Amino acid sequence: MLHPLLATGITILAVLALVMGTCAYLILVERKVAAYMQDRIGPNRVGPRGLLQPIADGLKFLLKEDVIPDQADKLLFLAAPAIAMGMALLAFSIVPFGPTTVYPSRPPSLASEDAIAQYQKNVADYKNTYQFVIAPNVDVGIVFIFAVTSLTVYAIILGGWSSNNKYSFMGALRSSAQLVSYEIPLSMSVLGVVLLTGSVNLERILQHQITNGWNIFFQPLAFLLFLTSAFAECNRLPFDLPEAEQELVGGYHTEYSAMKFGMFFLGEYTHMITTSFLMVILFWGGWHFPGVPESGWLAVILKLLIMIAKVTFFILLYMLVRWTIPRFRFDQLMRLAWTVLIPLALANLICVMFVKHFVATGKIGSSFQWVLLPASLALLVGTGYLAVKMPVRSPRIG
Repeated sequence: MLHPLLATGITILAVLALVMGTCAYLILVERKVAAYMQDRIGPNRVGPRGLLQPIADGLKFLLKEDVIPDQADKLLFLAAPAIAMGMALLAFSIVPFGPTTVYPSRPPSLASEDAIAQYQKNVADYKNTYQFVIAPNVDVGIVFIFAVTSLTVYAIILGGWSSNNKYSFMGALRSSAQLVSYEIPLSMSVLGVVLLTGSVNLERILQHQITNGWNIFFQPLAFLLFLTSAFAECNRLPFDLPEAEQELVGGYHTEYSAMKFGMFFLGEYTHMITTSFLMVILFWGGWHFPGVPESGWLAVILKLLIMIAKVTFFILLYMLVRWTIPRFRFDQLMRLAWTVLIPLALANLICVMFVKHFVATGKIGSSFQWVLLPASLALLVGTGYLAVKMPVRSPRIG
């Protein structure tokens, strides 16, 4: 086995290269998907069937003139894209991208010598097994991800304000309101999963699903809330108001060009990859799939392919929704967050707490999780019924 520091360094370099290469080719995939949705061909000139187009785009970013506006705050103007890209990559550091095992639980202080010896053996086996994550066994995994990704709003605000451009500044103001609003239902939708699992460690949440079933079968409403909030957090359509071309030219990165614009772009796509991994890990069982062997090289390869297939599905969903649903107005955007998503997330959390209470008192058996499925669906159907019956208010003009 390699030294732990050397193995971690190799993993960091491999993940960095893979994420950056994936981001480059995701841009090509998105352009191809857009062409398919609009009944045209898309990029097909550079290389066979356009496969070398990302390399040409990367060279263009590197060779373009690096323009900094005269009236811009140069320090903050340069720091903003670095923050955007750095925080997106840092959040990925604790996301499992393949099969992992849970760190052994420490025995009680009065445990027997045999229990302590077995614990030490389990720890040694854990350390000798490669974990497909840069920073394994982070006990505050979800909290760390939310804390780091919330810092990306600083990059957008600094980029918009330091540009000394009214369109950029308006995009930054929109983004701050949007991201702060949608972080609430995003985090509240995960609290139900944390209550069921009893941990905020991503590996333990994944192991709980392997033992008890995927969370999507127990909390579909929580998954829908997480998915919608993730679209808003990634500034993807129909929530891309911070960079609305029709109103704000280019939004917060109007004045950015060359590699600085490319760093904003890569940060957004990295955030999209991270949220796709989180959806798979929190709700869809991660690399788990019924019938896959538990050990051996074949099992490792199959689990990696399963994880990649699930994540690819959600990335393609991001791209398909872009050409399916039109952009919201800003008042619709804020109303959706504060009057729909947050109350629904709170109701879902109360429902999970209610079920957990009856489990603790022994009034519901070991299969209590299945009680959450009809309750979650009832909340979803009831909310849809109220939305249809409630009168629609026209926006005030003037």
